[in-house]
Amino acid sequence: MNIFRILITLIGGLLAFVVYAQPAKPPASIPMMPMDNVARQGFFYAGGEYVGEGDQITMGGAMYVEVMVPHEILHPYPIVFLHGAGQTGVDYMQTPDGRPGWAFDFLEMGYVVYVQDFPARGRSQYVPGIDGDLRIRNAPNLEEIFTASAATADFPQASKHTQWPGTGRMGDPIADNFMKTQVEFIGGRQAQLTIDANVSLLDMIDTPVILLTHSQGGWFGWNITDERPDLVHAIVTLEPAAPPIRGVDTSAVAYRDGGGLSWGVGNTPITYDPPISDASELDVELQEQAEGPGLVPCYRQVEPARQLINLTEIPVLFMNGEGGYHRIFDHCLANWLNQAGVNTEYVRMEDVGLPGNGHMMMLELNSKEIAEYIHGWLEDNVL
Repeated sequence: MNIFRILITLIGGLLAFVVYAQPAKPPASIPMMPMDNVARQGFFYAGGEYVGEGDQITMGGAMYVEVMVPHEILHPYPIVFLHGAGQTGVDYMQTPDGRPGWAFDFLEMGYVVYVQDFPARGRSQYVPGIDGDLRIRNAPNLEEIFTASAATADFPQASKHTQWPGTGRMGDPIADNFMKTQVEFIGGRQAQLTIDANVSLLDMIDTPVILLTHSQGGWFGWNITDERPDLVHAIVTLEPAAPPIRGVDTSAVAYRDGGGLSWGVGNTPITYDPPISDASELDVELQEQAEGPGLVPCYRQVEPARQLINLTEIPVLFMNGEGGYHRIFDHCLANWLNQAGVNTEYVRMEDVGLPGNGHMMMLELNSKEIAEYIHGWLEDNVL
């Protein structure tokens, strides 16, 4: 009887082991990205320096960077992704409805990719008392400008925003997933911290790259290139920070007091020829009338225009979505760049078979088609 009981106990234990030893796979509700195209993956930090004094000294300004390498590198220039305000590199890793992000799309096309979180953002350290105050966008604002413009916004092109997956409204699972990716961000120091860290990143890579920039990152991209023109082979910019000189009330389609890019392409000093030491030295004028309905007239330089001499040899693809608020003024930045000698191709996306996109185009339903268009442009112009 004792032997019988022992056998029963052993068999029960064995069965329990078999049950609990089954592979603990993640549930289907957790989206997973296939790594078939990734040969190697790593992460590191670019830039950074010690800040503070005495026993409060700490590292600050370093930037988290993730790198992925395909099995076969088909293109000589890696892609460095810069995100926008309130965003992180998550924008390029996965869409909120669970599809692979652009990092994986471009890996599949044979590019080495670098994805970053700006300093003081995401996985990069924020230093209280030094980096400045934090802010975060609220959900109704995110609906209006990013996810549900057709339902919530009043700028002229809002009804044309059709590519966001799902309703874009709070309570929709896809919109909720996106809202969870939105993080706090800083103000004034963000620009110089990010520019410095990316200059360090380019020095580490030490081979020319393609900068792919979005929104706030677009401003930073011009300054990064200005400091390392020999290490930037091309720029792809998606609705970068704009417009030049003054900000725009998108509801009224009219300029407002304040805002805008005082240096034309950003709010940090950049190299012009003839040189200037202050943005107020730019001699500007306003177009007498807008170039079309739903657009503001543009500020431009009085001729002869100063040239952005460190950017004039670098081709730029500038993409603008049909259904986003940037449509009202993005053309003004493209005009400014071309007038300043920067070879800029301004693409209204619906004109090339990519209709209905808003500001967060890399997350929208046709994101893969947009990546393929960018790849085609690079092949035709810079590869």
